[in-house]
Amino acid sequence: MNLLQLTEKLAAEVETLKFDGKVAAVYNPLRYAEKPHSEYLKRYGGGKKRVLFLGMNPGPWGMAQTGVPFGEIDAVQNWLGIREKVGKPQREHPKRPIEGFECTKSEVSGRRLWGLFRERFESPEAFFRDHYVANYCPLVFMEESGKNLTPDKLPARESAALYTICDRYIAGLIELMRPEFLMGIGKFAARRLSDIASDMPVELIRGCTIDSVLHPSPANPAANRGWSEAAEKKLKAIGIWK
Repeated sequence: MNLLQLTEKLAAEVETLKFDGKVAAVYNPLRYAEKPHSEYLKRYGGGKKRVLFLGMNPGPWGMAQTGVPFGEIDAVQNWLGIREKVGKPQREHPKRPIEGFECTKSEVSGRRLWGLFRERFESPEAFFRDHYVANYCPLVFMEESGKNLTPDKLPARESAALYTICDRYIAGLIELMRPEFLMGIGKFAARRLSDIASDMPVELIRGCTIDSVLHPSPANPAANRGWSEAAEKKLKAIGIWK
């Protein structure tokens, strides 16, 4: 199974899930933003990768708008060179409209993450030669108020079903890309990578380093005190960058 097929399977499987409780709306950008997401996969997802960076799930002003992980609009359009038509989710929350590349808001996490890679690498092709960025869960969850709800805040029964599907997808990514480093962007993603790797055949993860960098979200106080410098220092310390 190739990357496009693996991702189509993920998109179909998460659509079978039901969410109650606090969840008032669920967006699946793998569907309504399929065009830019597929372009990202085709352009940058091929071949083996030395480093797999993994985030949690789409942000409302990032991948939810562009279909690209941590998809801050300027970075996706002007560095990655992706600008495709974006549709609408089946049920759009009035406080979280999908405007695609016309959205005027900027996702801080994505601006910080892609900004670091943009500063260090002369081109996206140079970055993606050895690196890849994915999200663990492709879905965006919102409360009735429009507040973003992360997967770790779902009821245990709902998160268990979701994690089973997402774990299988990430295991498939690891099998395709055979990375030497599995890097969670934040502690949640690092924990999921550890659990996934523990269930994989030893020959697929032998010698693989699992670690994390600080999440670049402005909701994380530590990230507001020089996130790029802290992330670069960590990546050098564990031998990913020189």
